[in-house]
Amino acid sequence: MQSGITVLGVAVGVMVLIVALSLTNGFIDELISSTLRATPMVTLQSYIAGDVLPDDRELLADLGRQPEVVAAAPMLTGQALIARRASASLGVSGRQGYTQILGIEPHLETEVLDLEVIAEQAEALAQEGGIILGASLAQQLGVFRGDTIMLRDISGATSQFEVVGTFRVGNELIDAVTSYMSLANLQTYLGQENAITGYHVRLEDPTRAHEVGLDLADRYSLRPVSWEGMFGSLVSQLRLQKAVISVVVFLIVLVAALGITNILVLTVAEKTEEIAIIRALGATEKQVLSVFTLEGLILGGSGTILGALLGLLVSTYFRLQPFPLPGDLYFITQLPVEVQAFDVLWVCGVSLATSVIAGLIPARRAARLDPVAVLR
Repeated sequence: MQSGITVLGVAVGVMVLIVALSLTNGFIDELISSTLRATPMVTLQSYIAGDVLPDDRELLADLGRQPEVVAAAPMLTGQALIARRASASLGVSGRQGYTQILGIEPHLETEVLDLEVIAEQAEALAQEGGIILGASLAQQLGVFRGDTIMLRDISGATSQFEVVGTFRVGNELIDAVTSYMSLANLQTYLGQENAITGYHVRLEDPTRAHEVGLDLADRYSLRPVSWEGMFGSLVSQLRLQKAVISVVVFLIVLVAALGITNILVLTVAEKTEEIAIIRALGATEKQVLSVFTLEGLILGGSGTILGALLGLLVSTYFRLQPFPLPGDLYFITQLPVEVQAFDVLWVCGVSLATSVIAGLIPARRAARLDPVAVLR
């Protein structure tokens, strides 16, 4: 009975650890995936902050032919105050905010980003006065598709635009400030004809964005900005959270392993005479130590295998039958789960090692029993 409870304790610890790590992996992957929907893997721009470049189509074509580059698109950035139209000007009665405007060519940008709204509203965006807003920004302003907003740049010039769509990627650093309009419209609005800020680049492997960006920078003498550099701290925080969760949940496995120690201590106490007889018949300390260590390994191994199976089953269940989440509170609508083989292997390895170590103390005690003193 006691052995069964101990095995179950180890199993629960391993199961919880595998499920917790799988959920954390899912959140990290979902965050990266959603962020890359509206963030280019690499952005190439001038080394001089705020400087613009000529719209060089030959350079753009050459950039698209480079190894590991999937697609590239020109872009122009601008900053402006944005407000829902309340009167003929930016009156205090209108909701206001700040926006980072990206001027793009929709047919090229759709090959770099995975924002469906850009492809869906490409024609509307290309028309004069069309703009797409991040969902949080639109909510802050209280505007919907078809509403009119007003932009005022640093020079004080004010223009009206029609909201032709909104998007949400789940990263508030993007959803709350970003807006899109056509490259031609933004050039006209800013008075920068035939000028761009740089190029958005999509790569085959997003994890090599920093390395590839440096190679492209050397070739074109432009400053590379990778998505890892922009959001690396956020991903690092999530990975740190994963490490903290691993340590906390590992304590469950450790407590269960102490149950193995308790069982073996009681076994040694109950079987003292039998151990002494075995020693008197010629069993060595090493053989006795091996027997009790093996018992700890069997208990820990049984719990580990059972826990790994339960953890995989629970994780698989959540993948096949996703747990719904309220879309108005989270950027995802279902619980993300991503099982990684490395996580399962190290969890099982740590659990087995902890079980063996927990069984060594009573095993050493049994091996060192003096058969003469016991039998006397």
